[in-house]
Amino acid sequence: MSKKTLCFAVVSLLLLAAAAASMMLGSIKVGIAELAEGLMRGNNENVNVVRDLRLPRIFVSLFTGAALAVSGVLLQAVMRNPLADAGVIGISSGAGVVSLAMVTIFPNLFFWMPFFSFLGGTLACVLVYALSWRSGLQPMRLILVGVAINATFTGLGQSFNYRGSYAVTSVNQAVSSIFTMKTWEDVRILGVYGSIGLLLALLVCGWCNTLALNDRTAGNLGFRVARARLIVSAIAVLLASVATAVGGLIVFVGLLVPHIARLLDGSDHRALIPFSMLAGALLILTADTLGRTLLAPTEIPASIIMTVIGGPFLIFMLTKGDRAYGA
Repeated sequence: MSKKTLCFAVVSLLLLAAAAASMMLGSIKVGIAELAEGLMRGNNENVNVVRDLRLPRIFVSLFTGAALAVSGVLLQAVMRNPLADAGVIGISSGAGVVSLAMVTIFPNLFFWMPFFSFLGGTLACVLVYALSWRSGLQPMRLILVGVAINATFTGLGQSFNYRGSYAVTSVNQAVSSIFTMKTWEDVRILGVYGSIGLLLALLVCGWCNTLALNDRTAGNLGFRVARARLIVSAIAVLLASVATAVGGLIVFVGLLVPHIARLLDGSDHRALIPFSMLAGALLILTADTLGRTLLAPTEIPASIIMTVIGGPFLIFMLTKGDRAYGA
């Protein structure tokens, strides 16, 4: 068995184990046999609670983690920069604040949040490109520009909190990183748009490998670099925006997962992207399960757990980047 196959098998088994544990653990505890029988027959009240409340939360966690991880892989391929991540460079916060603003102004358009999030993510991505491009998207400059854009959009988003309207309260609950009270409708929205984005990401694996080459070399091979960059960036923004609209603002997933995936599975995007899907889903599901059970009944948002893990990792990457990239 090759190393890649072994890594896929281990992560898949861990993901199944984490999903089973997440279903069984909580204020209502059910055994595996009781859970299986209750899901098939539907005559167990405890299992019905798990099905109606806990299962949607699990699926939202899975899709959110997969989407954010793959978004990070795509952004890093486009920018040829290991520090590119939708949460770090402001794409996620841009998606959140634009959807928040639009739904505040037009409350009847609440169900268009994924589309507004995509517009906000696109705006943030364009700003990062425009302000970082002059220096060739150097790692340190990218982070500084991204942090500034992230802070700007975060401040704008927080300013809406003081309006006190019902629409704002609803939106804040929708984009918070606590997966409590997620419904099957949330799963449907994230499942449809997220699946489209993940499928498109798999289709551009070859493009991502070619983007690793020098632009002139890729152009000499007949590869249309600008078009590929634009399309891959749009897919990355779609994934990050939909994940933010439904799953909430969670940073460092697209930074942490791709780096570990490259260490374990190599840099070939044909394996890197599907592996990152599984690893990202596992990471967020584990973070949410730990946040839900460690200090029960108090919940720790998955975003806080990811910040505690991702902050030191970003410092490590920046230190490594100084040596590797001359930033």
